[in-house]
Amino acid sequence: MAAVLRNAKAGETAVAGLSILGVALVYWAGGRLGLLTQVVVGGVHVTPLWPPTGVAVAGLLLLGLRVWPGIALGALMVIAGFGAITPASFGIAAGNTLAPVVAVLLLARVGFRVELDRLRDGVALVFLGALASTLISATVACLLLVSEGALAPHQFWPAWTAWWTGDAMGVLVVAPLLLAVRAARMPRDVPLRRWAEALGLLAVTVVTVFTATHSPLSLLFLVLPVVMWAALRFQLLGAAPCVLVVSVFAVPAAVDGVGPFADHGLLAVMVQLQALNGVAALTGLLLAAVTTERENTLVTIEQACTALAEVVNRLAPGEADGPWPPPADPRRPD
Repeated sequence: MAAVLRNAKAGETAVAGLSILGVALVYWAGGRLGLLTQVVVGGVHVTPLWPPTGVAVAGLLLLGLRVWPGIALGALMVIAGFGAITPASFGIAAGNTLAPVVAVLLLARVGFRVELDRLRDGVALVFLGALASTLISATVACLLLVSEGALAPHQFWPAWTAWWTGDAMGVLVVAPLLLAVRAARMPRDVPLRRWAEALGLLAVTVVTVFTATHSPLSLLFLVLPVVMWAALRFQLLGAAPCVLVVSVFAVPAAVDGVGPFADHGLLAVMVQLQALNGVAALTGLLLAAVTTERENTLVTIEQACTALAEVVNRLAPGEADGPWPPPADPRRPD
C-alpha cells in the first residue's frame, strides 16, 4: 500500500511539474507575440495588448493556484529576452505573478464560474480579473523601474497607464478565449446553415475589422455590430475569437500609425486603441454571458414544465394531455 501511495504521489508531482512548465512556456510564447507590437514610453518597452496576463489568469482558473510558479518562470524568461536579469527583474516578475493570483482569489470570493454563463461572471472578470488586479503589476513594475533609474520619475504615469491597460486588455481578450476553447466540444447534428453562418461571420469579421482599422475614415464603430452578431448567435465561443480578430488587426495598425490612427500623438493613439479593444471586449463578453444565461434559463423552464407535466399525468392520467388552461365547467357558477 505504501508503494502505491508513493507512486500516486509521484504521479501527482509529475503532473504538477508538467503543468507548471506548460504554463511557463505558454506565458513566454504569449510574451513573444505581444512584443511584436510594442511602443516605447519613457524609454520603457510596453505593449498595448499583453497576452501573458490573460494566459496567467486562465491558467490559474483552469489548473489551480498550484501553477503560479509557471507564471513567475515565464515572466523571467520574457524579461531575460531584453538583457541581463537584475534585482528589479525579480520584482517585476513577482508583480506579474501576484496580479493574476489576486485576480483568481477575488473571482473565487464572488463565486466565479469558468463557463462564463452568467452576467455576474462576465462583470466579475471585467472589473475584478482585468481592471482591479492588474493595478498591482503595473504599479510594482513602474515603481521598480523608477527606483532602478530605467524610467524617469515624470514618465511614471504615462508608463503606468500603458502597462496597466496592456495587462487589462490581455485579460479581457485572451482569458475568455482560452476559457471558451477549453469548454468547446465538436458539435454534432449541426444544420448546414449554422456552419454557413459561422463561416460567413468569420469572413465578415475579417473584412470589416481590416477595413475599419486601415481606412482613413473613422469607421471603427463598424466592429461593434459584428461582435454583437457573434455574441448573440454563438455566445462566448463566437464572441471571444471575434474580439481577438479586432485586436490582431487594431494593435499593429495603431503602432504603425495607419488608418484612423494616423496623424495622432502616442497618447491619443493609445486612448483610441484601448477604447476600441475595451468596448469590443466588454460588448462581446457581457452580451455572450447574457445570451447564455437566458438560454440556460429557458432550458431550465422547459425541464421544469416537462417534469410538472409528468407529475400531473401520474396523479391524474390523461389530464396533462388536455388543453391548457382546462375549459371552465358550465355547472360551476362564476
